[in-house]
Amino acid sequence: MHVEEWLQTIPAIWVYVLVGGVVGLESLGIPLPGEIVLVSSALLSAKGVVSPLLVGVCASTGAIVGDSLGYLIGRKGGRPLFDRLGRRFPKHFGPAHIAKAEQLFQRWGVWAVFFGRFVALLRILAGPLAGALHMPYWRFLVANVLGGIVWAGGTTAAVYYLGIVADRWLKGFSWVGLVVAVLCGVAGTIWLKRKAAAAMREEETPQPVSPPCR
Repeated sequence: MHVEEWLQTIPAIWVYVLVGGVVGLESLGIPLPGEIVLVSSALLSAKGVVSPLLVGVCASTGAIVGDSLGYLIGRKGGRPLFDRLGRRFPKHFGPAHIAKAEQLFQRWGVWAVFFGRFVALLRILAGPLAGALHMPYWRFLVANVLGGIVWAGGTTAAVYYLGIVADRWLKGFSWVGLVVAVLCGVAGTIWLKRKAAAAMREEETPQPVSPPCR
């Protein structure tokens, strides 16, 4: 069963709790599909099943609280914590993942916390890693709050309004419009793949070497 279909079978109050809980646990450092649950709930709000405002508020709250708890855990556990997690969950906390996240933190600093909300890898690691790297909490908190609100609220608003527009558009054009949209999407995908393949072939073609000047 699709996530959206499953969410429709439970009362609205539990949809809000589920959104906040899953997003919060993901931000805490537990690899859960927080973004999928958020988008599915936002689609439900476009259908009038739940309130888009409450979905955004619950998701934002879960993101902020989860990241803050993750920061405290990372601050207390330090690097040994990631070493243990890497042995138990190499798919999500392997040395390569941690090294990449640390590189982003060293390059972007506090901005890695803000923009990390929009990246699957950093969404899980941002809080604990910021704590382990001893980032000042007040700087982390500002980026955490702003990132959580922009990501959760922005995603909810975008999906909500797109859902309403899509619903009206499909009602107006019926199945003919749907077929045209699918064909356009397929044609665009094929065109992009061909352009990418052509670009790769050009890169792989050896360039002629000019003779040395005498």
